[in-house]
Amino acid sequence: MNLGIKLLVAEDDPNLGTILKAYLTQKGYTVFLAADGQQAIDLFRAGEIDACILDVMMPVKDGFTVAKEIRRVDKRIPILFLTAKNMESDKLKGFEIGADDYVTKPFSMEELLARVNATIRRSFDENKPENNVFNLGHFVFDYNHMMLTINGESRKLTSKESELLRLFCMNFGQVVDRSSTLQKIWRDDSYFAARSMDVYITKLRKYLRPDESVQIVNIHGVGFKLCLRNE
Repeated sequence: MNLGIKLLVAEDDPNLGTILKAYLTQKGYTVFLAADGQQAIDLFRAGEIDACILDVMMPVKDGFTVAKEIRRVDKRIPILFLTAKNMESDKLKGFEIGADDYVTKPFSMEELLARVNATIRRSFDENKPENNVFNLGHFVFDYNHMMLTINGESRKLTSKESELLRLFCMNFGQVVDRSSTLQKIWRDDSYFAARSMDVYITKLRKYLRPDESVQIVNIHGVGFKLCLRNE
């Protein structure tokens, strides 16, 4: 299943890095191991990387800085963070940058593999062409290109903004449960993930403001609904 998929693993602990590379290679991935943030960026630029596993705490450049630089080049590449157990705030910051998932240290190799496989599978599924262009009032939302357009003016969305808006579009006029939204997009329903989702919904509402008929409505105690005014 994983043959030909190239993983960038950035981990400054040489022992853990060696174990990660050996394990993921055994599972069929091609692994490029970086010992610091700058090396991770160099490896990303040098090869066609399909997904990234980034330790948050690294020398030279930390995982967040690396992710931001990678996102400038590729908005869609899956990024999974490795975070310290006592650094819950890292999760919120990671999601705001555009992380697809995270694993908290210490973790089992089986958990890591499951999350990597799921993240990559979702990425491939979401890039299929069907169901990816939506008409929202005067807006056109092109999920594949992460573009929201109205009256000839386009806005480039981030990967998380695009995923969230697509989920709402796929359920247009229906209530989307808050917890299931967190699990589907953030893969987590913690307080920090919930705060992150609220930030993204606020951003989407701002982007949709030029057409006042398009609304993301709070359904108290349940979730959200994307609809046209008076629906």
